[in-house]
Amino acid sequence: MNFPILSSLILLPTIGALFLMFSKEKNTTTVKYVALFTSFVNFLIAIYLWILFDPSTSSFQFVEDREWLIEFINYKVGIDGISILFIILTTFITPICILSVNNSIKKRLRDFLIAILIMESLMIGVFCSLDLFIFYLFFEAGLIPMFLIIGIWGGERRVYSAFKFFLYTLLGSVLMLVAIISIYWISGTTDIVQLYELGIDNKYQNLLWLAFFSSFAVKTPMWPVHTWLPDAHVEAPTAGSVLLAAILLKMAGYGFIRFSLGLFPLASEIFTPLVYILSLIAIIYTSLVALMQEDMKKLIAYSSVAHMGFVTLGIFTINQQGIEGSIIQMISHGLVSAALFLCVGVVYDRMHSRLINTYGGLVSIIPKYSVLFMLFTLAALGLPGTSGFIGEFLILMGAFKDNFLVAVIASLGVIFGAAYMLWLYRRVVFGNLKNKNLLKIPDLNNSEKFILWSLAIPVLFFGFYPEPLINTIEVSIKDLIEMYNLNINMYIPEGEINE
Repeated sequence: MNFPILSSLILLPTIGALFLMFSKEKNTTTVKYVALFTSFVNFLIAIYLWILFDPSTSSFQFVEDREWLIEFINYKVGIDGISILFIILTTFITPICILSVNNSIKKRLRDFLIAILIMESLMIGVFCSLDLFIFYLFFEAGLIPMFLIIGIWGGERRVYSAFKFFLYTLLGSVLMLVAIISIYWISGTTDIVQLYELGIDNKYQNLLWLAFFSSFAVKTPMWPVHTWLPDAHVEAPTAGSVLLAAILLKMAGYGFIRFSLGLFPLASEIFTPLVYILSLIAIIYTSLVALMQEDMKKLIAYSSVAHMGFVTLGIFTINQQGIEGSIIQMISHGLVSAALFLCVGVVYDRMHSRLINTYGGLVSIIPKYSVLFMLFTLAALGLPGTSGFIGEFLILMGAFKDNFLVAVIASLGVIFGAAYMLWLYRRVVFGNLKNKNLLKIPDLNNSEKFILWSLAIPVLFFGFYPEPLINTIEVSIKDLIEMYNLNINMYIPEGEINE
């Protein structure tokens, strides 16, 4: 296939954004329809890409390779079984974000939608990149539209939260840039496929791994560099929170799989205990912190840190079940966290409060909302029959296979997750009606029902039938693990590994 389908996926949202720049800002309906049409067409292209994709091979497909800046920086993009699911998730969530701005964005709607579309282009670019410099450019450029989304359309402390988000993530990524330059001087290339084949000298791997880790750990975020996330979520508009939770955090998880395991296997083997410790702290500690929150957005933000703790734990089990579970968990969390933030947005648009104490007794006032909120709450705590269960089950299975004690401690996170999510739901939906103003609020309108059901259907579908996800990623993960073990066995005697 000669048609540059990946470049089309990357460029189409930007073309839509450029079209919006020259449209009249006052015509909000046209602006929104253009943005929605652009993002929906991009989603259809992504689905078509999934249909064309061959899951029986681990090789990169639909590869485009062109000279770009200087002789060693090429525009090279391609996908495998790991990256395609994140592209599908990105193109699926973006139109949902655009649909959700009906009531939440009152000023400069055109500029907001431009930021959303540019963000989509950059995020797709991250998951397609097969050159380290191209990856870094897409990875870091995504900071700019998100910084603007939080800083312009956020809450009262939006400037503080925007700068905190920007500085945390930027400082972490500076070291990754240094590492990429170092890789070029060591290996003579920044082509990811070539680096997989050549390998990186083991004497440099530890430092390079730590440099990449500094960036991915902040973006995930892992404990103790997670504090920017609750602030960013609280101040961001609903659509910004959805993008941040559903996709932006997943870029780091993808980076761990693609680079930490793929490029630095020896270092990954050495630092796995460190990742386990930080992941377990994230799971347990942030779950306990979530139990203490009075702001709904903050509670869901801390739950995201805990869920991403499961993801990093599963990735570094470095077995089929653990990595498969991590990817499915990221896809599931992308859907469920997006839905939870949208649920908060629904009541916030009506009551202009995110405090849990403001609500109570909603089940008798807005029953349709209560049912869907319950579904996403149960998915977040990993109830069987939802996508959240599949991911967590596979991660814990992989963890038990690798380290029994780690798996047991991580299992406590499932209990704590159930505690804070059910506590949230009980206080918001059940109980006595304390606030008489709640009697005036309407139930879900048609747009809100469409948005939430669009997320509910895949959550339930993949909960009962995860086969399409597993079939897509299975061969690519198997090949990654085989390559990882081959590199480990080359430098470490088998007896030492078993010890």
